[in-house]
Amino acid sequence: MICIVGNRPVLQVGRQQVSGYGTEWLRDTIIRGAQAAERDDFPFVDDLLEGILHYLENKCPLRVLTVEELHTRVRRMLKRIGCEAIAHTLPLLAPPVTLSLSRAAKEAGNGFELAFFNKVHDEIEDLKLHGVEELHFTGTRDCVKLLRNVTRWTTHCDKLHEEIITFLMKHGQSTLPSPREIRLSLA
Repeated sequence: MICIVGNRPVLQVGRQQVSGYGTEWLRDTIIRGAQAAERDDFPFVDDLLEGILHYLENKCPLRVLTVEELHTRVRRMLKRIGCEAIAHTLPLLAPPVTLSLSRAAKEAGNGFELAFFNKVHDEIEDLKLHGVEELHFTGTRDCVKLLRNVTRWTTHCDKLHEEIITFLMKHGQSTLPSPREIRLSLA
């Protein structure tokens, strides 16, 4: 059973689902759209955000909503209130996403480091395409132990752990046509 925090639908971001998300990323989306439309003085950011949240919590019939569908609905809302310029420049942003590195290691299998790195790389690139700018990674140490197939931390684990951190930092740089860096955090 899924518990929907604040009665908001779960957001589908690529292959990931996000529940219990905050609203700061939605606010940033509106502000960036207004700035791109050269409307730095746009006074209705908080009102629009309140309307979006009211829709998500009270009117949205869906339990799962893709971030692209939400983006389309926000654009439509902006057009209805006469803010077409902002609607056209509204960037696709997504809430912060948390990825489990230990899950990726389990799926790759013991000792299959190359498969692990490919899987994580593909997931990061996919999330960037869906507007993710903030990624949180969990299970870093567990991931290393799974890939090394050990129960106790060793010096070989230190080396792999460092390689994973370096890999994640490198892939925080975008390869997309309009470069976008993502913020990474490790737990």
